[in-house]
Amino acid sequence: MEQKGGPDGAPEAELEEGEPEVKKRRLMCVEFASVASCDAAVAQCYLAENDWEMERALDSYFEPAVEESALKSHLETTSEPESCVDLTKEETSDSISSKTSTSENVQQEDGSIFSFITWNIDGLDLNNLPERARGVCSYLTLYSPDVVFLQEVIPPYSAYLKKKASSYEIITAFEGHEEGYFTAIMLKKSRLKFKSQEIIPFPNTEMMRNLLCVHVSVSGNELCLMTSHLESTRRHAKERMNQLKMVLKKMQEAPESATVIFAGDTNLRDQE
Repeated sequence: MEQKGGPDGAPEAELEEGEPEVKKRRLMCVEFASVASCDAAVAQCYLAENDWEMERALDSYFEPAVEESALKSHLETTSEPESCVDLTKEETSDSISSKTSTSENVQQEDGSIFSFITWNIDGLDLNNLPERARGVCSYLTLYSPDVVFLQEVIPPYSAYLKKKASSYEIITAFEGHEEGYFTAIMLKKSRLKFKSQEIIPFPNTEMMRNLLCVHVSVSGNELCLMTSHLESTRRHAKERMNQLKMVLKKMQEAPESATVIFAGDTNLRDQE
């Protein structure tokens, strides 16, 4: 199986017939960013939302909807860090499944290629929350990965993705903490069959961390998908290493017939 990387860099796997389209879109992002004086990530969000039509995307950027403007204003004036924004109230175009190009669909249905993205989406940072939520969706549109491993997901993000990313099944490690955050694994419905899930708690965590395991099958192959967000900061190095040991132990316990894929935010330092 070939694998593609995540949003920290362009996918490493060869994109075959989808490659020219991806190159074209990257050039469009550069052009949009130059015209709008914004960064490439923002450019990609607006282009993806407008079916990669430059004129529509620029119009959307320079003339934002009233509702979006109100939402931005709300975020700028909110002083309480725990306040939540209902991202599902945003009105956008069609869902991600309808935006994916034909060439990307052909590539994605090639059983010889398996792709995934892992991403700490920093949901606890409320700055530019709507734009960053759409940014997640734009990557799904651009790369159409089979699996997405997410860390620092908050309930509004989860609700937004469930609504907009209709071609994915979303499994979360949400344990009922209303103001908490959690990890999630998104499965492309057309390729993977969900079988079961398991949440393994880290008993000594001070940051609501755990290990999410999802068992799936793809093209007759059994996969055990795992993601986690290990304890943060240098001060919690000992707990972080204990959590890593639990992850490794769980990987070793997986059935021999299953391929284990772990992707997440380990917070590991070089010396660790």
